[in-house]
Amino acid sequence: MRGDNQVLRKGEGDMILQSRRVWIGGQFLEAQLEILDGKIQAVYPYGAKAADEDYGCRRVVPGFIDIHTHGAYGFDTNDGEPQGLRDWMRRIPEEGVTGILPTTVTQMPEVLTKAVANVANVVKEGYEGAQILGIHFEGPYLDMDYKGAQPPEAIAEPSVEQFKMYQEAADGLIKYITLAPEHDKDFALTKYCKETGVVVSMGHSSATYEQAMMGIANGATSMTHVFNGMTAFHHRKPGLVGTAMRVRDIYGEVITDGCHSHLAALNDYVTAKGRDFTIMITDSLRPKHCPPGGDYDLGGHAIEISETGLAYLKGTTTIAGSTMNMNKGLKIMVEKALIPFDTALNSCTINPARCLGVDDRKGKLTAGYDADVVVLEDDYTVCQTYCRGKKML
Repeated sequence: MRGDNQVLRKGEGDMILQSRRVWIGGQFLEAQLEILDGKIQAVYPYGAKAADEDYGCRRVVPGFIDIHTHGAYGFDTNDGEPQGLRDWMRRIPEEGVTGILPTTVTQMPEVLTKAVANVANVVKEGYEGAQILGIHFEGPYLDMDYKGAQPPEAIAEPSVEQFKMYQEAADGLIKYITLAPEHDKDFALTKYCKETGVVVSMGHSSATYEQAMMGIANGATSMTHVFNGMTAFHHRKPGLVGTAMRVRDIYGEVITDGCHSHLAALNDYVTAKGRDFTIMITDSLRPKHCPPGGDYDLGGHAIEISETGLAYLKGTTTIAGSTMNMNKGLKIMVEKALIPFDTALNSCTINPARCLGVDDRKGKLTAGYDADVVVLEDDYTVCQTYCRGKKML
């Protein structure tokens, strides 16, 4: 029995897989991975032992970790339905995802309480597929002017006592919170989260550069979907975007679909932020992996999907999220935004793992780490995904 109640039977997934391109130490090596009981037991030179799976020259990389995703396959985290969550976790490895933070969206307390309790119950009772590493609690402690598609009627002032209630319902699984620091009086919630091991990410915020710096000084260590839902960069008013690029040792999420942010902006941001603190996210919604058409909602408000895959609040030009796949986001970063491969890959593997404090077992193909492995074709199509040694496709 695994720590989060995922069952892995003795011998299931035990194997040696190999490729002439295995990502180790920031480069591709000819190597084999020996997998035992869901862990990488050892790494050997290519051909050293008889291999169960030989992937030739396909790229073998660590599993992707998506820390900001609301849903897919017709399910949204706020639905609070166990079967929908289980189905999402079981199927999402098709795009290389092996670790995930189901993400809420601002709604009334009863909806959010049910949503986080549902995640906690599914973790207790068991599921298959991508590992739930916690919950991303996006809102309701946001700024009204930069709320984006977040429901305005449910936005609230930051409250330590209310957050404790949500965390209790979540059985301590809230590991990451998006809030507007300028509304957090005396940075009380920021400091409480920092003290209790919850990553504070500044977003959906009208904060000035100076207010953002105070947020960082009081414990914020990340920013939510940089460029979107925040004060823009101006050479005399750097805002949150300027803070994200100036402060290079805090994390910053970025949606890499080429629509939420121009490709040139992606390149500028990652160049400034560097290879160790950029985090690629999908910010995906329930329509992802669903047939075209259909009626969808976010936080109880109707949304529609454009031809580009962007989601908008119905009848408006307000972006509500994406339907991007992680493997496609990696391809866009490398092939279109011209980000170096190692930097782009870090952004969806070891960087989110470090941000969440799970880099002692996630984000690398190293002996002792979880056997979360993705096999990529040269066109970034996912050939196979292993979630802690279990073949998923």
